[in-house]
Amino acid sequence: MEDGKIVELYLKRDENAIGQTAEKYGARLRALAFGITADREVSEECENDTYLEAWKTIPPNEPRDYFYPFLACITRHISIDRCRRNTRSKRSGYVVELNEELEKCLPVSGNVSEEIDAKTLGEAISRILYTLPLEKRVMFIRRYFYFESISDVSRKCSVSKSNAKTMLFRIRSDLKKYLEKEGYTL
Repeated sequence: MEDGKIVELYLKRDENAIGQTAEKYGARLRALAFGITADREVSEECENDTYLEAWKTIPPNEPRDYFYPFLACITRHISIDRCRRNTRSKRSGYVVELNEELEKCLPVSGNVSEEIDAKTLGEAISRILYTLPLEKRVMFIRRYFYFESISDVSRKCSVSKSNAKTMLFRIRSDLKKYLEKEGYTL
């Protein structure tokens, strides 16, 4: 079923929307959650929580043209929250490691006015990502949105681990310079 029709089911409050969503995107959402949580059972729970959250947020949202990204964002946030709640040091350490990589090039939010600027910051990051060649953009998204390891990123992008690390480092450096030029300070 097409995304627009699935969203229409949500808007009509038809419970078949959840089944159609699970059929079309369930495996991808579970894989995303598993990439973050490293736990099959927890990833299934995150997937189910995604359906509940989608049910609650459609309406007022109507993500007809961006349904999977809408669901992926929900799954990602739920999965990260689960990692934070759980005390599994191995996975928590991994999330902390990725956050530390990005903190070196992103401004750290410290007050309410900076929180309000988060949307503008997101738009600025999107602008620079769209200037990158597709391969680099994919690497960045795989690493920092999907939380894939350097090994996985390098394998899926057909580059060496060393090359992947170097490319990601350069992207972060360029991102930092761009954001500083745009007026964001670290």
